[in-house]
Amino acid sequence: MTDSIDITLEESETGGRYVHRGADGTGPEAEMTFSKAGAKMIIIDHTGVPDAYKGQGVGLALVERAVADARADGKTIVPLCPFAAAMFRKHPDWSDVLERHAKPEA
Repeated sequence: MTDSIDITLEESETGGRYVHRGADGTGPEAEMTFSKAGAKMIIIDHTGVPDAYKGQGVGLALVERAVADARADGKTIVPLCPFAAAMFRKHPDWSDVLERHAKPEA
């Protein structure tokens, strides 16, 4: 896991986002947004990483945090976002939190 990348969860009743704001908490925001589908499922619908963070593993860290949180909370994930779906394809060890009816498309 990319533990050195600080990720914050901002959550509401219907959804939320995971955010990275740089090493000192300032700078451009990288985010991964999700919607809640009931109490035990989230749908990742968007990942945006500014050019300032390209190649630093920030996008992966956002998805890793969602996977870790889903495991801790007994939730499943539908990776609707193309980036998140690609990360799920590369990480078969995340299959325990992949919503069984959601198959990341090739």
